[in-house]
Amino acid sequence: MPEPNDDDIACVARCLKGDPSAFEPLVTRYQRVLFTVALRLLGNAEDARDAAQNAFIRAYQRLDTFDPSRRFFSWIYRIAVNESLNLRRAQRPHDPLPVTLQTGAAPDGVEARELSERVQAALLTLSTEHREVLVMRHFAELSYDEIAETLGIPEKTVKSRLFSARQRLAPLLALDES
Repeated sequence: MPEPNDDDIACVARCLKGDPSAFEPLVTRYQRVLFTVALRLLGNAEDARDAAQNAFIRAYQRLDTFDPSRRFFSWIYRIAVNESLNLRRAQRPHDPLPVTLQTGAAPDGVEARELSERVQAALLTLSTEHREVLVMRHFAELSYDEIAETLGIPEKTVKSRLFSARQRLAPLLALDES
């Protein structure tokens, strides 16, 4: 989970004063969560790596636009989501997104892999709005307030979208259970 915002702000300030190495702790701190979010939005590990890397590059290039009164994680998360959505839009419509989940984590067996594939396939059937809130809540482990701040929507809207997303996801995941 992300570190307190004070350290993030200090790193950004150092970068803006000419110390590019101060960006490294931010990459280390957020690379896993941004990759996971991109993976859940895109469904492909290679595309997710590209989206996360592009998000860090874009964030570094735009550090001067970061508002230190806000959370750094919310800011870079929004950039990563936008990069993921841009990458997805750029893909040709006749090229299907693969549904296999390739996280690089140690295999937990066939059942775990099959469950991951089913979850990923189900997530990809949801609208972007529903997928975003589910990923942020269950994979990035953000609070309702953090999700609302990141997406720029009211907390009530977050809760409503989560409820609807879960309602749509439940039957998709229950189909093949024995």
